[in-house]
Amino acid sequence: MDLSYSEQYEAYRAEVASFLAANWPPQGAEQEVSQVEQASRFRAKAIEAGYLARAIPKRYGGSEQDADVLKAQIIREEFARAHAPGEVAGIGPGMLVPTLLERGEEWQKEKFVGPTIRGEIVWCQGYSEPGSGSDLASLQTKAELVGDEWVINGQKIWTSGAHRADYMFILCRTEPDQPKHAGISYLLLDMKRPGIEVRPLKQMNGAADFNEVFFDDVRTPADWIVGRRGEGWLVSRTTLKHERNMIGNASRTGMLLGGLVNLARRTTRNGKRGIEDADVRQRLVELEGYIRAHEYSSYRLLTKAAKQQDAGLIQMMNKLNGTNIGHRAAQIGIDLLGDQSLVAPNPQRTVGPIEGTAWVNQFMWSLGTSLAGGTSNIQRNVIGERGLGLPRDEAAQRSK
Repeated sequence: MDLSYSEQYEAYRAEVASFLAANWPPQGAEQEVSQVEQASRFRAKAIEAGYLARAIPKRYGGSEQDADVLKAQIIREEFARAHAPGEVAGIGPGMLVPTLLERGEEWQKEKFVGPTIRGEIVWCQGYSEPGSGSDLASLQTKAELVGDEWVINGQKIWTSGAHRADYMFILCRTEPDQPKHAGISYLLLDMKRPGIEVRPLKQMNGAADFNEVFFDDVRTPADWIVGRRGEGWLVSRTTLKHERNMIGNASRTGMLLGGLVNLARRTTRNGKRGIEDADVRQRLVELEGYIRAHEYSSYRLLTKAAKQQDAGLIQMMNKLNGTNIGHRAAQIGIDLLGDQSLVAPNPQRTVGPIEGTAWVNQFMWSLGTSLAGGTSNIQRNVIGERGLGLPRDEAAQRSK
């Protein structure tokens, strides 16, 4: 296996590095604006130069570049090296935009894609309900077509970022007489519409990233539907594919390793620096092995995508591996922090426990990602049954 880059790609790397040297960090008058505005202006330049939003057509606000896995990797590496803003992160750019590009109407792409990738509008995802989590197709939130509007009634839960979102993409039951998978539609919804109530769910770390959302005769235009009526489950599979790719992204796990190495250098264990402890070093090496395997598997996934080939179960396996790596890394971080990890995060602190806040939160989030995008247990069953041809889980069969 030859993982070196050809002269052509090394020349492209130099081109990217030159662009970054000229544009980041901001210089002169560019330094006078807010950090948010600095990042926004830089991203606009990077899109124009063809380094961001590469897969998105220019008419929707992207740079419309040919798919090239190696160029994309070089961009990620050089942007990370320069600590430059990359693609806008979040549910909207990572999940809704690719879904609209695959399934949406032309006007939907023109209206929503550009503002979303520029970070001008924020989205949340209306999927889970009380009693409809792992079995999402049993959802009960209803949407009835009345004239030229959908009228929505019901409840969603565990809705990340709903308290600050501008829009929601939501699954509703529109065909109550159809089998549960066939009776769902995928709708878009303005979160400022009357009849929406958002109730934050307070977490054990004091934050409130998740919410309950209640809908009481909430209206959205009839044409704010993605895909055909009653085929929302198929559209949601597209979104879920991109959610798993986002959660299982190898670049995220690579950053965790660097953070752990720095933490091991700053903390002590058995009277010496953590990085000098044999057990810590062994655990870090094992983690790097998992991360490198995950990275190469991601290259395979990217290659499939570039060739417009179905990646099959690789996507689900990558999400599962990314989840496991994140939890393993978080556990190492907690162990390195020792008693400091028991102190509740306090953003007002300037010394001491504040250093461990990120790793305490990472540990908590690592548990959450085992549920997001499909629970790990269900994914293992699907991989075993569909990928390895194993018999169905006996417990699952008995529950039917």
